[in-house]
Amino acid sequence: MSIQDLMLQEKSHVTSMGKAFLCERVVMRGKDLHLELGDLDWFSLYLYSITGKRYSEEQLKMLNYIWVCTSYPDPSIWPNHVTELAANSRSTPSLSLMSGLSISEASIYGRRPDRRAIDFLINTRKAVDSGGKLEDLINESLKKYRIIYGYGRPLARIDERVLHIVKKAKSLGFDSGEHFQLALDIYKYVKQHKRQTVNVAALAAAIGADFGMSPEEYQLYLTPCFIAGMVPCYLDGMEKPEGSVFPMRCQSIEYSGPHKRSW
Repeated sequence: MSIQDLMLQEKSHVTSMGKAFLCERVVMRGKDLHLELGDLDWFSLYLYSITGKRYSEEQLKMLNYIWVCTSYPDPSIWPNHVTELAANSRSTPSLSLMSGLSISEASIYGRRPDRRAIDFLINTRKAVDSGGKLEDLINESLKKYRIIYGYGRPLARIDERVLHIVKKAKSLGFDSGEHFQLALDIYKYVKQHKRQTVNVAALAAAIGADFGMSPEEYQLYLTPCFIAGMVPCYLDGMEKPEGSVFPMRCQSIEYSGPHKRSW
């Protein structure tokens, strides 16, 4: 970046994303928000803000279902746990929900594995199309990273969402997509040779890739998807007496570290 570039930005913000011309109009990605985008539902507008694309009714149903099938109102799930604890300490809705959402970008669940899953599928699809052998690509990834994101599950052996997302993809005509089929081919291999199963992250990432999303766009699309499951946990925490969520006595903690030492 040159000095000229910085000087240009000093007095005006150059962007192609949008601008609010107050008292006149609002532009989002070249479209008038009120006149050209005003008939969109919020979900469609959110996707348009990310990709600049309008999706078909069937695509919107599929993408919406991916959000729905991950909306678990269970406070033992870590982001929900944090949300309910925040609510029980009488934090605000925004702070409680955002605190839970912020930790949904963990290393073993949530957005980081989702992004790595779609990145792996896109790169593997390109490599296979260029003549690479799928089993070699799988083994190379396992040797380098020890895991393939979208396969296996940290807390349970089977992902109950898989059958539902496959059924939904079939009903909407997306089960024959090249990345979706690739995800299933990978599953067949790792099940036979590595005794691993597929989880929803691989199939959802395959849908995103088949719809032309980049890893960055896919991560943005998924970012709010846990919110619907967090809200019931927030309400549950607010209804309980302050400080009563997940209480634990010291003697209830099973400690297996070094014995008490003198310093």
